[in-house]
Amino acid sequence: MSRQATPKPRPRTEGGRPPFPFGQFIVKVHGRCNLACRYCYLYEGPDHTWRDRPAAAAPAVLDRTAHRIAEHAATHGLRDVALVLHGGEPLLAGADRLAAFADRVRGLTPGDCTVHTTVQTNATLLTEARVTTLARHGIRIGISLDGGRPAHNSRRTDHAGRPSWPAASRGARLLADRHPDAYAGILTVVDPDTDPIEMYESLLELHPPALDLLLPHGNWTTPPPGLPFTGPGRTTPYGDWLTTVFDRWWRTGRRETRVRLFEECIALLLGLPGATESLGLDPVDAIVIETDGAIEQVDSLKSAYDTAAATGLDVFRHTFDDALRHPGVAARRAGADALAAACRACPLLTVCGGGHYAHRYRAENGFANPSVYCADLERLVRHVAARLSDATAGERR
Repeated sequence: MSRQATPKPRPRTEGGRPPFPFGQFIVKVHGRCNLACRYCYLYEGPDHTWRDRPAAAAPAVLDRTAHRIAEHAATHGLRDVALVLHGGEPLLAGADRLAAFADRVRGLTPGDCTVHTTVQTNATLLTEARVTTLARHGIRIGISLDGGRPAHNSRRTDHAGRPSWPAASRGARLLADRHPDAYAGILTVVDPDTDPIEMYESLLELHPPALDLLLPHGNWTTPPPGLPFTGPGRTTPYGDWLTTVFDRWWRTGRRETRVRLFEECIALLLGLPGATESLGLDPVDAIVIETDGAIEQVDSLKSAYDTAAATGLDVFRHTFDDALRHPGVAARRAGADALAAACRACPLLTVCGGGHYAHRYRAENGFANPSVYCADLERLVRHVAARLSDATAGERR
């Protein structure tokens, strides 16, 4: 799941309220997708809860969700909230409905709280009229693609097996050319079988202001593609891919685009706070509201096992403070205490943070393991640290 980086909510504990409130609310406005990507962990993975949920969130669900978000913001004195309109494909709900919901959330939250709204889309349904509507209501648009050329997106087809690239590329270029201020960026999943430089430069052709490079959701029980084995001494195809792109990005001499994974790694190496769940020890601040109003943990957990993201809570009967106290949520917010002993002893702990929570899963013992990408993350972090050290040394000379 993609989320845009936003200011962290300030923690507050007065009156017995839980610290570290949620700052990102991922709302499933539509729970189905017009594409049938063959690798999709959400619809092709072990979790089947989506099958029993309504395709679209009912007006009562959206209205109650808006009130709950406003309630949480007021309770914790939040100055910033991220509202992520998600799916499935959220544009199946219609741009007007997305705009009305975003306006409703803004209208209910305290006046000193800024609501940063983003919609994450596969871009196939973007039209001039829809983008204009979203932009007019202050909704930025993030795009999910496998790359910037047709061959990269061969596995992203519709339900009839037709390629999505023609429509997706039209949508991406429309956004870049006509509405750059509404363009949040591109999310792409790392594929070690692709040429990293060619892939990166293909995405630059779509002029994204930011890139999110995500590791595929895999774990120790179901390893990600391209890892022949997960024991000591294995190769690091994902780390190698990322370090190659990092060097291309780093050596340009000007910022062609933001690459959030790299910027986060640099920030953490410099002792600054992080803003993603892929690196660092900061508590996760995101919560999901499903189309039936269920409050769930983030979708990435659904790649581990069926119902992994479930909490048993919903917006009609429970507050988001109730979700903060849920054992599953608390486990994800326990920092180093929740990590495996090997992670706590690792010198890269404060940067790596044990990696993405979902990538630690092993059927025998749950999430108390290093990331299945441990070796790849070490490769990336040490590489970035070396480049940062070289640059710092050069400035001193």
